[in-house]
Amino acid sequence: MEITCSRCHQTVAAESCYCPTCGLPQLVYTSETSPGQAQPDKWNEVVRDASAVDWRPALRAAMLLAVPAGLLSCGLSPLGTLGLFWMTAAAAWAVTMYVRGQRAAWITMGAGARIGLVTGLLAASLAFTITGAALFLERFVFHQSSTMDNEWKAFVDSVVHMSQQMMAQMGVADQGQYLAQKNLMLSPEGHAAYATLNIAGGEFFLVLFAAAGGALGARLLARTRRPEV
Repeated sequence: MEITCSRCHQTVAAESCYCPTCGLPQLVYTSETSPGQAQPDKWNEVVRDASAVDWRPALRAAMLLAVPAGLLSCGLSPLGTLGLFWMTAAAAWAVTMYVRGQRAAWITMGAGARIGLVTGLLAASLAFTITGAALFLERFVFHQSSTMDNEWKAFVDSVVHMSQQMMAQMGVADQGQYLAQKNLMLSPEGHAAYATLNIAGGEFFLVLFAAAGGALGARLLARTRRPEV
C-alpha cells in the first residue's frame, strides 16, 4: 500500500517514515492498519531518537569546527562578511560529523539547529575574544591610539554631518543635539561602547547563521540518510 506526501504529493511507501523526494517525515502504517490509523508508539520512538542529541560527541564536533570558524570570522580575518557564510558551512559540517560519528539514520532540523547554535556560540566567543584582544594590543602595546582616535573622529564627523543633512531636509536644525551626540561618541566611554556593541552585533549574526546552518545540515542529511523502521 502506498500513500502520498502532504508536501510534494509524491508517492511514499507505506512502511517509510520519510518522503523519498523531499524528506518530509511521514506517519508509519502496516498492512493491518488503514491509512487513517497511525502507529504512534513506533513513530514517536523514531522521532524521539532523531530529535535527541548526545552532547558529548556533539560538543567535540562543535569545538572542532568552532575554532577555525572563529578564527576566520574575527575582526582580523580577511574574509569580512563572508565569515557568516563560512560559519553556516561550519555548523552544517559539525552536524554532519556528529551524525556520521553516531551512525544515526537522521536527526531533526531542531536537533541540527541546536548543534549549530552551540557551534556558533563557541565560534562567536572565540572571535569576540580575538577581536577585542587585537584592539587592546593595537592601542596599548603597539601605541596606535592616536591613529585609532583620528580614524574614529573622522567617522564621527561623517555620521554627525549625515545626521545634520537628514534633519535639515526634515526642517529640524537643533545644533545642540548634534553637539551632544558628537561629544558622547568622541568620549572614551562612547568609543568603547560603540566598539563593543559593534563587535557583539557581528557575533550575534554569527550565532544566527550557525543555527541556520545546523538546521540546513540536518535537512540535507534527511534527504540522503533514511531512518530504518
